[in-house]
Amino acid sequence: MKLINFTIIKLTLFLILGVLFGNYIQVELHISFILTIAFLLILAIVYIISKRQVLTNFYFGVTALVTMFSIGLLTTNIHDQRHWENHYTQSNSFDLTKTKSLNLKVIEVLKPSLYQDKYFVEINTFNNYKVKGKLLLNIDKDSLIKPLQVDDLLFTTTTLTTITKPLNPYQFDYSEYLKRKNVYHQIHVTKGELKIKKPKSSSIFGMAAQIRETINFKLNEHHFNDDQLAIINAILLGQKRDLSKNMYQQYASAGVIHILAVSGLHVGILLMILQFLLKPIGRSRKGRLIKTFIIMSLLWFFAIIAGLSPSIVRAVTMFSIVAIGLNMKRPANIFNTLATSILILLLFKPTFLFDVGFQLSYIAVFAIVWIQPMLYKLWLPKLKVTNYFWKLFTVTIAAQIGVAPLSLFYFHQFPGLFFISNLVIIPVLGVILGLGVLVIILAIINALPEFIVQLFGGMISTLNNFVGWIAQQEAFLFKGISFGISAIIISYLLIVLGFRTLKEPKSKRLVPLLLAIVLAQTIFIYNKTETSGSFTVFHKNRHSIVAFQNSNNLKVYHNIDSISPNSEKVLNNYIIGEDIKNTDLDSLSSVYKVKDKILLVVDSLSTYKVSFKPDIVLLRDSPKVNLDRLIEQLKPKLIIADGSNYKSYVSRWEATCQHKKLPFHATAKKGALTIDYAK
Repeated sequence: MKLINFTIIKLTLFLILGVLFGNYIQVELHISFILTIAFLLILAIVYIISKRQVLTNFYFGVTALVTMFSIGLLTTNIHDQRHWENHYTQSNSFDLTKTKSLNLKVIEVLKPSLYQDKYFVEINTFNNYKVKGKLLLNIDKDSLIKPLQVDDLLFTTTTLTTITKPLNPYQFDYSEYLKRKNVYHQIHVTKGELKIKKPKSSSIFGMAAQIRETINFKLNEHHFNDDQLAIINAILLGQKRDLSKNMYQQYASAGVIHILAVSGLHVGILLMILQFLLKPIGRSRKGRLIKTFIIMSLLWFFAIIAGLSPSIVRAVTMFSIVAIGLNMKRPANIFNTLATSILILLLFKPTFLFDVGFQLSYIAVFAIVWIQPMLYKLWLPKLKVTNYFWKLFTVTIAAQIGVAPLSLFYFHQFPGLFFISNLVIIPVLGVILGLGVLVIILAIINALPEFIVQLFGGMISTLNNFVGWIAQQEAFLFKGISFGISAIIISYLLIVLGFRTLKEPKSKRLVPLLLAIVLAQTIFIYNKTETSGSFTVFHKNRHSIVAFQNSNNLKVYHNIDSISPNSEKVLNNYIIGEDIKNTDLDSLSSVYKVKDKILLVVDSLSTYKVSFKPDIVLLRDSPKVNLDRLIEQLKPKLIIADGSNYKSYVSRWEATCQHKKLPFHATAKKGALTIDYAK
């Protein structure tokens, strides 16, 4: 099947390219708008003069693809709220150094941190001017005060701050993650600094939150424990805030983290249930229309209750198209259905493209549809039971083949027992979802029998125990796998060419596969033999960590009492990102030679009287030195202050260096400093 010949797939691919271009290459909104209008006009002209000649059709096709590319670029710019004239960053009073009066509205409740509750809030007024925009609201925890709810109206006077960029290499970039959600600044307040007002009316998200709160209140009356409620909220209501870190990690280690996010699996099961229940309605043409409308309405109602996350929106969009095909007797090709749902979603929300769940979901579905039939044909069991489990096994393998490269890139681990956990859990999940819907309905109408509570709670506890047991088999969990962009590209190239050859084993298809294998080996050998070196001063609060890297070896100097490369996140991220094979730990020294430069460490002893002239001075552990005198005496070319110093000291040192016009690098402000050199 030549997927690339499908028009909708080509258009979707060029839309994706436009979205990518718009995200990584800055193009002014008005320019992207003019380009799109121009290409639409050209497309209309080519269409009108077309006389169904091959050459004309070729020009029309090329123009259509370029037009779709420009639409992707335009929709990306339109959804970037900083381009809006009424965005708060465009306001004349926008100044991060000054206090602002803000009228806010809570639009989403986030998972709290250890010391703070977190929310996304929408700005209604900014210094009494009506503006648009979102902020991250951090509120110091107070056990005596009830958390905020969606639609709550707030007033506060405070300053906006930027969202901190990662301070160490290969650290998760939370600021970039929030940028995809159009959140560019944050505020920190206490509950006492907020004036809270309940809204007169609720938004659709507020009503969904109230429904979820009502469901949880009713379930609490039946004494489900915390872990059971957390799973119910995750797989039925799309809310993972209550999942403990330990439980989330267990599901990830067992290779079944996907069941905790309401996605295609959940919506597909729901669609089958609705198809069965509404079967009598669809026996006439009007009945099919009514049935389709009811199913789509219920699916989108479920999506709203689940919080309209990218995974649920993607799944409901796709299965809405499937429902139309099923009930209007026009079943669509699944590849076209996938492409159409991607096209619709990206037109309305282009940032979905960068959502990890979005990427994994589509890759998994595509792999199941394309790869699973080839795997299934390798063996055709005669027994129905054997055939059922063989189908389930091949579906699991196909999905894992599809998502493996992306999973390794994002999570750097591979669950070796994924096929066992999925073989057991996926059939049970259908029962849990069906029974869970019944439990919620009965709980709301106060008609939930105790024996169903015990049965449902026992099933979820058994599920958790099984996942916990799988996660404990650490010998089958491969962690710390380094996997970069080049590895992703090569992996998917090998997967596509490999299964393409398996489907039609011809010599002309074997050649590209062999060339891809040679390319993969070449890149692997190059990475292994590449020689490089670097020196890094990491940022670590109240501590000092410096390291020399030579190819795949890392020599770490530190002053932490108990440390191992795997337990220290700063080091673990770096080791995985740089594919370090050998790590050696040692205590800090006072002098280091960085290639042809000398680095002097000045610590709390404040000793810097040396017989040589250092090129770099590292200040650590808040030394009480006169920096003017140190600079005059040593004449360094660079001053570094790491995370072990007091903030007041760092600020004073920075001012001194600015006065002296000497480069100054504070890791608390600029992040880790890396000096690269060839080995």
